[in-house]
Amino acid sequence: MRILVVEDDKKVASFLERGLREDGYSVDVALDGVDGAMKAHVYDYDLLVLDVMLPGKSGFEIVHDLRKEGSQVPILLLTARDTTEDVVRGLNLGADDYLTKPFSFEELLARARALLRRGGASRGELLAYDDVELDRIRHVASRRGDRLDLTPKEFQLLEYFLLHAEEVVRRTELLEKVWDLHFDPMSNVVDVHVGNLRRKLQKGGRPALLHTIRGVGYVFQREPPA
Repeated sequence: MRILVVEDDKKVASFLERGLREDGYSVDVALDGVDGAMKAHVYDYDLLVLDVMLPGKSGFEIVHDLRKEGSQVPILLLTARDTTEDVVRGLNLGADDYLTKPFSFEELLARARALLRRGGASRGELLAYDDVELDRIRHVASRRGDRLDLTPKEFQLLEYFLLHAEEVVRRTELLEKVWDLHFDPMSNVVDVHVGNLRRKLQKGGRPALLHTIRGVGYVFQREPPA
């Protein structure tokens, strides 16, 4: 699942980004309200973690604009303001929950998971193809009912392949969508992780589902590519 963190304090933003990534999420970060609003409108996120006091455009304004346009993305507000009036304002504008600074990361993670569960039914909580299943909320993947022991990055890769089953996925696309960074195109980071995921999927003699298209990328399908 992909989360957007909009926070102008670089230390807090980095802390949240690192913690969410370690828990297996793809994370984008914006350090001001203008960039955050742009990302929230352009990309499809499963959750927004949104500071209220932002340069350029406030969190309240971003929430208002998104809800006015019909966006139903779950929104968790972060605020140093703990007055009832500010909390009510944020919730009335359409935010789903809020946290008052300072907060513990464990509490933020628990609230984020609750919001993701709440929105999971409409956003594809369970992904499946052939005999592979992946639960995006519980972070569990299995094949033929046997749980797959995946690293967070392997889980994200499998999630992306399931979302694009039987489609050709390019290496550069994986670098952008799964790693969220523009790696050196000559890097073999994608090949290494895909290779590890492939071995785990085929453990015990299971048929291959993840195929390499030399010079192009990969495809997740039952039959080898022609």
